[in-house]
Amino acid sequence: MKPIGKITHFYNKLGVAIVKLSAGIKVGDKIKIEGGKHEFNQTVTEIQIDHKIVASAETGDVIGIKVDQKTHEGALVSKLEE
Repeated sequence: MKPIGKITHFYNKLGVAIVKLSAGIKVGDKIKIEGGKHEFNQTVTEIQIDHKIVASAETGDVIGIKVDQKTHEGALVSKLEE
């Protein structure tokens, strides 16, 4: 597992997490989101930057991703090694 960012905001009704990246990510990557009582794995199905769908994002980008479960600000996002 490699840490790739931290959640800075979570939109509960939309099921979207805003993530400040410390490493790159692309659609299809398997990630783990963990923090507090919320911890789960999922595959990245869509990445948005400034409300535009992109295939990948780089270090320093702030992205939006759809998440399968509830999470919260400050949760860590890691990429699962394949």
